[in-house]
Amino acid sequence: MLRIGLWVFLLAFSIGLFGQSNAGELRLKVNDPAGLGLKSTVELASEASQFHKSFTTDDAGALVVKNLPFGLYYLEIQHEGFAKLSDSLEIRSTIPAERHFTLSISTLNTSVTVNDSSTLIDPHQTGTINRIGSDLIQSRLTSLPGRSLQELVNSQPGWFYEGNAVLHPRGAEYQTQFVVDGIPLTDNRSPSFGSEIEAASVQSVSIYTAGIPAEYGRKMGGVVEVNTTRNSQAGLHGQLDLFGGSFRTASASGALQYGWGKNILETSASGGMTDHYLNPPVLQNYTNSGTTGDFAVHYGRDLTERDRISLTIRHELSRFLLPNELIQQSAGQRQDRDILETMGVVSYQHVFSPNVLGDFRGMIRDDSQGLRSNALSTPIIASQDNGFRDGYFKGTISVHHGRHEWKAGLESDAVFLRERFSYTITDPTRFDPDTPLQFDFAEKRPDLEQSAFVQDLVRLGNWTLSAGLRWDHYQLLLNQNAVSPRLGIARYFPSAGLVVHASYDRVFQTPDFENILLSSSSAVVSLSSQILRLPVAPSHGNYYEIGMNKGVLQKASLAVNYYDRNMDNYADDDTFLNTSVGFPTAFRRARIYGIESKLELPRWRHLSGFISHSYMVGSAYLPVTGGLFLGDEASNALNNLSGRVWVSSEERHTVRTRFMYQIVSRAWVGFGGAYGTGLPVEFNAANPAAAEAQAIAQYGQAIADRVNFATGRVKPSLSLDASLGLELWKKDKTTVRLQADAQNLNNRINLINFAGLFSGNTVAPPRIYMLRLDTSF
Repeated sequence: MLRIGLWVFLLAFSIGLFGQSNAGELRLKVNDPAGLGLKSTVELASEASQFHKSFTTDDAGALVVKNLPFGLYYLEIQHEGFAKLSDSLEIRSTIPAERHFTLSISTLNTSVTVNDSSTLIDPHQTGTINRIGSDLIQSRLTSLPGRSLQELVNSQPGWFYEGNAVLHPRGAEYQTQFVVDGIPLTDNRSPSFGSEIEAASVQSVSIYTAGIPAEYGRKMGGVVEVNTTRNSQAGLHGQLDLFGGSFRTASASGALQYGWGKNILETSASGGMTDHYLNPPVLQNYTNSGTTGDFAVHYGRDLTERDRISLTIRHELSRFLLPNELIQQSAGQRQDRDILETMGVVSYQHVFSPNVLGDFRGMIRDDSQGLRSNALSTPIIASQDNGFRDGYFKGTISVHHGRHEWKAGLESDAVFLRERFSYTITDPTRFDPDTPLQFDFAEKRPDLEQSAFVQDLVRLGNWTLSAGLRWDHYQLLLNQNAVSPRLGIARYFPSAGLVVHASYDRVFQTPDFENILLSSSSAVVSLSSQILRLPVAPSHGNYYEIGMNKGVLQKASLAVNYYDRNMDNYADDDTFLNTSVGFPTAFRRARIYGIESKLELPRWRHLSGFISHSYMVGSAYLPVTGGLFLGDEASNALNNLSGRVWVSSEERHTVRTRFMYQIVSRAWVGFGGAYGTGLPVEFNAANPAAAEAQAIAQYGQAIADRVNFATGRVKPSLSLDASLGLELWKKDKTTVRLQADAQNLNNRINLINFAGLFSGNTVAPPRIYMLRLDTSF
């Protein structure tokens, strides 16, 4: 009873703010010439941030716009009988920006020469930030359940899929951090390991791969800031999305929001089902059904003009089957996996003065992941029951002083891990003779991490300097501290519409905690006479980047970046005895470098879209310095003390594009595609001919034909897509849209990777069709 009461108290106190950490707020007031408040229409746009929204002030002429990504904005204010007013403004701090405007009578012209093309590039951006706004989210390609947000992130340069929607930014393995409404989630959020964040509930996304603010740490391959909070409006508002298509896929998501006075109450729910949840190892798509669902309630209140509190509870689940190989399907294998997560967070925000703001937030969540195998599973019957309870707190202070935007804070994260794994071998011929036929493991341990940071953004005319310092403490298998400086500089050339920037990030990355207790336990010594067991230490690295952003003909923007990453104790992963259970490993060091470019066309007449190219080279250097290795793997690890291997997510060339053309005011077509030169192959055999013969027996001729065993790489992939969108109804604030999508129109057999974590390899979906109906009011 005491334990239940404690959790109830923690939920009541720790249900969190859903407000973006690196986003600002605009408080605007519109008056007439007599100084009286004037109800007006306000247009706010930033091409660099992909933000375009229309608002209406209240009867007193007041408007509050929350969760604005940092950047330069174009503002336009209109009221019938008064002259239109346009201006520009900057959002650079979490401290609310206050602006007052007075409209003149229509016989006078109060407009200035400002337009939204002036916001194509951010003149103060010191690192690579890719932003995804509401327009792109709304017209996105419809994804299979479980991966809609990952698909959005994967469309950006430098990001790659490996396995089942596991994101790898610039060659990093399992080092993606999602910051959902200001709360960092550092565990694996792919469909195989984490609950879904449905893209329909997302309002904007900001993606960092260089010049990463010092307030972010622990998982530093890439940081994905996700904002799900809608700007509060009086009255009842809502959204309903329905979609379905190939593989008996069906999904629904909806949200209702009611605002009154200084209060806002919102509830949302979603659910989906499909017969193609994961990417299967063979073309036949055996045993691959899955369901997802989530429910959330959010309440926010402005206690005063200086105080705001927000509370949210969210529950998510996913249940699915692991797809079989040919041999497993013939044997009748069935493996069920389920993931449950309940989260609660609280936030309190206080404006101490017009130049000082404090933000305090906390979170608790409970996560469980299970795996069950039937008696016909081969070569092993595996069972797993993992989970954790997470308690998180963060407090920050933001200060605006002259040319400086200071921010400092403390955070603490306590993750209480539990792991249970057991197996029974059903085909002893697939294992070393000394491998025990049965094994059972259970252990619990806390992962305690604390950090502190301070950072500053200094604007000196056309120069911008960002500087930060972060301290981290990590205590799980090892006890380590690290100090990480972050530096960035940018120079803006107004006449050329050009920003040149450079950044340096010192990073301290903690290991992925998926099965880390199992891989480090002395109990695994009994599994083989040949064993290598090394604790997985945190990674230390140096990230360098130099790049440029340029406006092109006042219609488009071009970004080009060169990066170089050097890591010690480079994190990777491995599999446990041919099961779907993975655990962390590490190499001595790694170097990953490349060039990314992106040409983006926000709007030119009826056309909009982008094309991007990524070139990457990544090498990891032996020996291994962390992880669990058994049998031949242990012998190889002990004997190979030097040399290098390609990192598993190293795709040399990747090209992505998507464009939309507005046919008429209520109809548009979209077209695009993706091309990749292929990932490295990890398939053990005596020679290429033997490897191909083994692959044919295990996966079939069609899969083997998509691998170049001589070069050790998957053959290039190509997928083309097309969309048609229609606005069926629009009246007042109610809009109904219909979108039809076709993906992989060329119906090519594309391998994502070969000999990967789940069932050996993963095959991308064939040609699929989707239909989505969106309603908002």
